[in-house]
Amino acid sequence: MRSLLFIPGHDERKLEKGLGCGADALILDLEDAVPMDGKARARDITAAFVGQHHAQHRLFVRINDLDSDMALQDLAAVVRAQPYGIMLPKCSGTDELVRVGAWLEALEVREGIAPGTIRILPIVTEHARAVLNMGEYTHSANSRLCGMLWGGEDLATDIGARSNQDAPDHYTDVFRLARSMTLLAAASARVTPVDAVYVNFRNPEGLRAEALDARRDGFTAKAAIHPDQVAVINEVFQPAEQELEWARRVVSAFAQSPGAGSIGLDGKMLDRPHLLAAQRLLDGMN
Repeated sequence: MRSLLFIPGHDERKLEKGLGCGADALILDLEDAVPMDGKARARDITAAFVGQHHAQHRLFVRINDLDSDMALQDLAAVVRAQPYGIMLPKCSGTDELVRVGAWLEALEVREGIAPGTIRILPIVTEHARAVLNMGEYTHSANSRLCGMLWGGEDLATDIGARSNQDAPDHYTDVFRLARSMTLLAAASARVTPVDAVYVNFRNPEGLRAEALDARRDGFTAKAAIHPDQVAVINEVFQPAEQELEWARRVVSAFAQSPGAGSIGLDGKMLDRPHLLAAQRLLDGMN
């Protein structure tokens, strides 16, 4: 996945439009984008949309947070439609992943879906406690974990920051720390690190610059809030053909020398980290 587009779960027009925007995944939002008096209707619309399109598209559903008393209602409504995954907002640690995983398993069994089918993509920086707990995430602890997304808006509210930036498109140190922690935690868990949304959707060059920074640092995907952002994100995070060819040659070279700690290729010495990087690049294309 390179691009993940947020779409309000109650807006049927935007949902249909999202299918043709080129995003690798859609995030159907039942949380922030939906007014309180529209939650039940949004569940019904989202469940019907997922049921109709889940076979052809990666569809995540962002449920309401666990403190809202609506999360289980959201899951009960949408699991039968078999979404690709659930986005868990305001996730504070693995205990919440375990809780949601147990709910998902019960609902999967109820609906005749193989247990473990539905993935979890948590947002892991929306309050201070979440950032401090980042090191506990491991894929082995929860096999549903498929990625980690960071964001700075809710975190700013939680810590009382007047702003999360000290200049246009430049996060202050505490938010850059949260960003870095997300990248490191995702790499440690061997799941997809997803960069935060770029809120100024009318500034494609600013989006491009931020996406390039994210890819340079190791993020492999970025979230979007507007369909016009998707093409830029896909372009930035799409590996060039020469990168893919190099990765294939690295993997092939190591396969021809099983057990070797290092190999020579084109006059350069490569070791296991080069192999892991090549494998990760190729796996990201699947």
